[in-house]
Amino acid sequence: MRKMQEGFTLVELVIVIIILGLLAAVAVPKFIDLSSDAKTAATNSVAASLSAASSVNYAARKVNSTKGVAIANCTDVATALQGGLPTGYTITSAAAAVDTTVTCTLTGPSSTTATFSATGIS
Repeated sequence: MRKMQEGFTLVELVIVIIILGLLAAVAVPKFIDLSSDAKTAATNSVAASLSAASSVNYAARKVNSTKGVAIANCTDVATALQGGLPTGYTITSAAAAVDTTVTCTLTGPSSTTATFSATGIS
């Protein structure tokens, strides 16, 4: 009696390779442009930190005028942020009157932008 050989045929192997190639062709473009998404997310994160720093600074300064820093401009919020503003980020200057909240613009890597709020305090 002849023993029957087991294994895959050449056609089956070629079909599997084609399917893997198609899956790779679909998946690779989704991972190539992740750097721009990361830069946008980083800029949004820094903007959120600036908003939080402004709020905490406002509350601390209201309680005790020796705490925190005076905020008269959007750019002053960077001094309220612990560790300061990271390199590569700039804040567009805008006046912030005492006890008023203004919307400020933060520009990050690759010209990504985000907005944050700053409350003026003397």
